[in-house]
Amino acid sequence: MSKRNLHSIQEVAAETGLTSRTLRHYDAIGLLPATELNHAQVRYYDDQALLRLQTILVMRELGLPLDEIAQMLQSPQSEIDVLETHLNRLRTKVDQLSQMISSSETTISNLKKGKSIKMSEMFEGFDHTKYQDEVEQRWGKKAYADSDKWWRSMSAEERESWKQRQNQLIADWREAAEAGIKPDSPEASALAARQEAWLGSIPGAPGFGSGKVPAAYLLGLAEMYVADPRFGANYGGLVGATFVKDAITFYVSNRK
Repeated sequence: MSKRNLHSIQEVAAETGLTSRTLRHYDAIGLLPATELNHAQVRYYDDQALLRLQTILVMRELGLPLDEIAQMLQSPQSEIDVLETHLNRLRTKVDQLSQMISSSETTISNLKKGKSIKMSEMFEGFDHTKYQDEVEQRWGKKAYADSDKWWRSMSAEERESWKQRQNQLIADWREAAEAGIKPDSPEASALAARQEAWLGSIPGAPGFGSGKVPAAYLLGLAEMYVADPRFGANYGGLVGATFVKDAITFYVSNRK
């Protein structure tokens, strides 16, 4: 037997929780061939085989049957590429489950205290990628990929802090609109500047890290707030969204 870093089937079984019978089955169907056999026909696995096994187990966790896993492993992609692809899917599941747990806990707590429940909190985490196609169509795949990677990299506390900042900005916009603040007033321009800073803090957004979001991007979003009821609802409907659009338009035309 060679002096490579090899692990016996018993060692692999003990480390992974799989049975030796399962590993022999994977070998028999060609899914995970043993790297070497010793004189007693004991199977040994090298690091490359362990990488392949990890990929298999990740895909099994995602619910893929063995025949589909075998087909994917026969593709031109390397095990690393396949593993990275499915690792991202696992992270999505973990992220969604974490948010669903949090939203369920919030609902239970509110119900026990006799408080009203908020729909936006009840369904947090059920589909955080629902705008993926739209974002990619509007601003490109890289914009979505960058922002998605940034979101996944944040801790639960960081996400909550970012959401609070977003929600506070939206609340301040609505309060200004309801108070009759003029779109060309210093107060409205201050809100528009905060909107620019908030948008510019999101990786993948045009102007990220530069301190200045392109005018076309700001104006395009402002128009979307009015044109798309889903976004306009955040600002109190058409009247509030129109106020935001007019304030951003004035701000962009007068910013230095």
